[in-house]
Amino acid sequence: MKAVVFTLGCKVNEVESASLMASLEKAGWEVDDKLSYAEAYILNTCAVTREAEKKSRQLIARVKKFNPEAKIFVCGCASEKDKASFLRRGAAYVTGARDKSGVLRAFEREFGLQKQPPAYPKQTKTRAFIKIQDGCNNFCSYCVIPYLRGREVSRPIEDIVAEINATESPEIVLTGINISSYEGGLASLIRALEDVKKRIRLGSLECGVIDDELLSALDGLYDFAPQFHLSLQSGSDAVLKAMNRHYTRAEYIRKCESIYKRFPAAAITTDIIAGFATETESDFLDSLSIIEEVGFARVHAFAFSPRDGTVAYKMQDVPPQIKSERLHRLLEAAEKCAAGYASGFIGREAEIIAEVREDGYTCGYTGNYIRAYVPSELEAGRKYKVTIKKLYKDGVVAEVNG
Repeated sequence: MKAVVFTLGCKVNEVESASLMASLEKAGWEVDDKLSYAEAYILNTCAVTREAEKKSRQLIARVKKFNPEAKIFVCGCASEKDKASFLRRGAAYVTGARDKSGVLRAFEREFGLQKQPPAYPKQTKTRAFIKIQDGCNNFCSYCVIPYLRGREVSRPIEDIVAEINATESPEIVLTGINISSYEGGLASLIRALEDVKKRIRLGSLECGVIDDELLSALDGLYDFAPQFHLSLQSGSDAVLKAMNRHYTRAEYIRKCESIYKRFPAAAITTDIIAGFATETESDFLDSLSIIEEVGFARVHAFAFSPRDGTVAYKMQDVPPQIKSERLHRLLEAAEKCAAGYASGFIGREAEIIAEVREDGYTCGYTGNYIRAYVPSELEAGRKYKVTIKKLYKDGVVAEVNG
């Protein structure tokens, strides 16, 4: 029998779905992560924005087109927020973000599935995403996730190391809802990975975690990918305060400067919200100007989406047309800055891990997260030294050395 495990949302959702897939495979099921015909579907949902929640609800109608008789199991943040809406649409079983293993218990009841011991996530990509913690205690005024995921819980270091050693993937990404809050300190975990002979990349960080101890630990890794996704959200001190973000613009910039001092070629990537509830034009200009001031390698910009149940939901919202116009300006500035960052590496050597073939190129990423298009057929999962030649699409063209 076949099951499809389909995921919306963050990398943590993807890791948790991959664990469900691995458990089903051990029980003898054929498993896929793309929508197609199946006897059963697991839908792992997202609620980070209203649009994500809407898409999550619509998933049930989408899978019924493949098999109207299929059993549908729903989990994730959207169903944690509103279980009833999924049951009304015909889901056989609904749980939330905090008990995704409940899906396997429901499978056992529905299909006589034999209980399986916990399985490491099924790796479907060149990078292995390793979940090191869950939950968030920050309660930013715009974010519903702490209410759905719950309080922070970290995995023991020995469990993380064992999972990393068990994967054959050449690159490891440490991920979680808020990895900056890893219990005992993120630097302590990094030091425990000094002997790992794989490229190690970090997931999203809060700027407060950046200090000499962490940067020194990262510098001691066998192969550290110097990309820092440092969540910003706004370049305005007034908006940061309204968001309940615990840093100022100046503090954020100082953290970026300390990264560049230790890792001169580092890519600093970020998120910026356009049109937060209290944002004035002057506040927005602060967000626009910080893009060039920091020299971001990539910016994920998106319009503010009020979430019911958060503090910001009750604030005076910015008109949609202003949000849209500000988002467009952010995206233009981000594209220009990204091209400027990548162009600084033209003519320089880099190391990529080959991933996929696309339009006659082999694509892979450098350690500092520049997407490289190589006009040669390379073996997926292998490292190659390349020379960057020119800008191309969302990255660069590179040629294999030698």
